[in-house]
Amino acid sequence: MSRGRVSTVAWLDVTGGVSGDMLLAACLDAGAPMAVLQDAVAALHLPEQVTLRAEQVRRSGLRAVRVHVETAVSTHDRTLDDVLQLLAAADLDPQVRDRAADVFRALAGAEAEVHGTSVDKVHFHEVGALDSLADVVAAVAGLHALGIDHLVCSPIALGGGRVSTAHGPVPIPGPAVLELLRAHGARGVGGPVEAELATPTGVALAVTLAHAFGPMPPMQPTAIGLGAGGRDHPGHPNVTRLVVGSPDQPPVKYSKNGAGAGHGSMNGFGPGESVVVEANVDDLDPRLWPPTLQALLAAGAADAWLTPILMKKGRPAYTVSVLCDHAEAEVIRDLLFRHTSTIGMRQHTVAKHGLHRAESRVKVAGRDVRVKVASGDGEVLNVSVEYDDVIAVSDATGMPPKVVLELARTQCSYTPRVDPT
Repeated sequence: MSRGRVSTVAWLDVTGGVSGDMLLAACLDAGAPMAVLQDAVAALHLPEQVTLRAEQVRRSGLRAVRVHVETAVSTHDRTLDDVLQLLAAADLDPQVRDRAADVFRALAGAEAEVHGTSVDKVHFHEVGALDSLADVVAAVAGLHALGIDHLVCSPIALGGGRVSTAHGPVPIPGPAVLELLRAHGARGVGGPVEAELATPTGVALAVTLAHAFGPMPPMQPTAIGLGAGGRDHPGHPNVTRLVVGSPDQPPVKYSKNGAGAGHGSMNGFGPGESVVVEANVDDLDPRLWPPTLQALLAAGAADAWLTPILMKKGRPAYTVSVLCDHAEAEVIRDLLFRHTSTIGMRQHTVAKHGLHRAESRVKVAGRDVRVKVASGDGEVLNVSVEYDDVIAVSDATGMPPKVVLELARTQCSYTPRVDPT
């Protein structure tokens, strides 16, 4: 990540279902170039030809993109080791290669568990087919091309009924899908139609690549991609949505009666309630703290910080504290378990008080710099310059950050009184 770059977050909405081709189609619709997806498949150097073809379709009235993975007849029966060797020899970005390998390991682990065998004896059948190889590699390459730093996945619609597989008819949700959900702590929901809405490949991609599970995090959407499944179910949009954006909070809008963004909103003002989730950690590599705090903030936390402490037996440690809304506490707890070594945490409700907040912009060297204005009883009390914008102007102009910051502050010195209504 370059200096001053705002991280990119994304929400994977799989309440309509998910498969490998639906996810890669959502990436394509969100702006990932088709050439990147096709090149990723070509990088596998498969003995058979594999081609991606996209078309515009409608699902329950929604415009979406469907990607057809067109393959030759394959005579190869691949194991996990075969797939990992293909990936190791592929001309892929190392991150794409590693994440694709993680997806196949997750699939193999789920198949081994449900069939009562070892991972090295798993033969993928459908999963190891050419279209699934292309689905996984192209979907991972698509997400990478979009520059997504933090991916949040919704609960997964699984469908119902039965489906035919190489092992015979199985109920939906299938055993491998359920095992993937269990192993990764992800959530699924049956129905609402009698059909397979989530394939093992699609679920493996979602649960392996997601950093967190939950509702759409606070973000400013910049791109929205809809990937279509093969069937158009009446009354159910058979699409995977990928919402890409910036985690920056949008300007707060206040009602005429002075109400903020709602009870517990971190952008509101006046009295309200929020929660603090905390854990004491004494055995985490300190280099992991910055990405952990970044993940918490990207997931919607209002603030996250570390406090040095001394634990029993004189062990130095940190208390990690996260301030968030009640509705976001579950996601925050999950992130703390995933990103830190803690095995327990505490949570308590806190009262909060805040000022009216609004956002304005000033020009420095002809470029926009955001300024947060905080006021109480109509009087401006605090002005804060957005530091990411300061760094962006500094990078573009060569001016030292302290000069950009001072120029921006100078323009805010005589900010007029703010009418909170």
